[in-house]
Amino acid sequence: MDIAIEVINLAKEFAQRRSLFPFSKRITAALNNINFQVKKGELFALIGPNGAGKTTLIKILTCLIHPTRGTAKIMGADILREEKKVKSLIGLVSGDERSLYWRLTGRQNLYFFASLYNLSPSLSKFRIEKLLDLLKIKEPDKRFGEYSQGTKQKLAIARSLLHNPEVIFMDEPTKSLDPISAYRIRKFVKEELVNKEGKTLVFATHNLEEAEYLANTIAVMDKGKIKICQRLDSLHKEFGKIKILVEKLFYATEAKV
Repeated sequence: MDIAIEVINLAKEFAQRRSLFPFSKRITAALNNINFQVKKGELFALIGPNGAGKTTLIKILTCLIHPTRGTAKIMGADILREEKKVKSLIGLVSGDERSLYWRLTGRQNLYFFASLYNLSPSLSKFRIEKLLDLLKIKEPDKRFGEYSQGTKQKLAIARSLLHNPEVIFMDEPTKSLDPISAYRIRKFVKEELVNKEGKTLVFATHNLEEAEYLANTIAVMDKGKIKICQRLDSLHKEFGKIKILVEKLFYATEAKV
């Protein structure tokens, strides 16, 4: 099987009550019947403005919320019918620092989450020491709240890799990081996770340079739809830089209004 992720007619709608009409609801479509596939070992980028549906899509694919319609498969496992299996296959990294416990040390955080994955003590120790070394996390016995932004994000990545998932989702993984920390994380993602270990990785970003550096395929989202989804080399032939593609898709439309 060459396909790691298959998204099939996926839709998500949210109902919002209107303040002046408490019995009336307004339906907002966060995702509108989208379809795409991600190959094994691929770096797949989701780009688009705020509210495009990127985070909602990642939350559905990681079983945090259910779709209104449609479904998706992760390594052949259905996100609705085989949720437990899907969760064993995936890792999730967000830009939210609250995803780890601030009063615990970096190492204690990792041991705690390893226990949630039901890893044995010996395997937990092996995986944690390996990840601390791979990610070059210094002073792992400091409290999480004392770390720099870059180290906090490295620990978030380490937590997502404890159970050795086949598919990894990242929602703005370098958000708020300084340029050097961001570069190191991108380098680790591309060279270690994908090129060496063959992981499949889907990430959402607002950074077009990051998307160009990391991605094999780029999907541009807007208002819950995928406006274009193509291999990076194909987009380069057609548009040159991704920035030019974004300008044509968004700014050209605004200029006509």
